Amino acid sequence: MIKFFLMVNKQGQTRLSRYYEHVEIKKRTMLEAEVIKNCLSRSKDQCSFIEYKDFKLVYRQYAALFVVAGIDHTENEMAVYELIHNFVEVLDKYFSRVSELDIMFNLDRVHIILDEMVLNGCIVETNRNRILAPLLVLDRVAES
Repeated sequence: MIKFFLMVNKQGQTRLSRYYEHVEIKKRTMLEAEVIKNCLSRSKDQCSFIEYKDFKLVYRQYAALFVVAGIDHTENEMAVYELIHNFVEVLDKYFSRVSELDIMFNLDRVHIILDEMVLNGCIVETNRNRILAPLLVLDRVAES
């Protein structure tokens, strides 16, 4: 099960966070700081899976952004690694070359995309067209 999903820039600023189990706000801030420090301190040659406290971190770096997922020990790391890549590809398709600014100024859209892919910490959809369908309907309604 996925416990949380983060998008962080190289300066350590969180651009997106989604938690699938309750974590107090103070603990979230500390957790995010520690997770970011762990991921930013690693070189590109090192493995993208980190054992951390009672869960594992799976991360990928895209230009200046890190996408990090915290998972329990029963979840398949490679499946989550590919989910992260699929998530970024869906963002790329929707925003036509996604950037950090796209994420910052369209956070609601990014959350909708993530919610279509992950429900209560479980991966429910990977098909890009099905993931984007509700968002495209919202865009059409907004235009009219």
